[in-house]
Amino acid sequence: MSMSTTEERTAAAEETLSESEYRDRLRDLPPSAKLVAKVLESDSPLSQGQLAEESLLPDRTVRYALNRLEDVGLVGSRYSFRDARKQVYYLKH
Repeated sequence: MSMSTTEERTAAAEETLSESEYRDRLRDLPPSAKLVAKVLESDSPLSQGQLAEESLLPDRTVRYALNRLEDVGLVGSRYSFRDARKQVYYLKH
């Protein structure tokens, strides 16, 4: 019985990453994803708009970076407690 891609991502998200595993997953990502991860290391959780403001990247680039980070299981999201219309993002490691 094989797992679907979504199940694999969920399983990956639930595991605790060591520093070396975290760095290995981050290594092949584009610079924008690395910058967004670095911003989230210092201040988290943040909305997409806050990430764009902090990183000085365009909203579209931040969205791309977040998608790439989510694909490798490094970023999670939840609805904001302050504004349920917005999602906030955080590192999973």
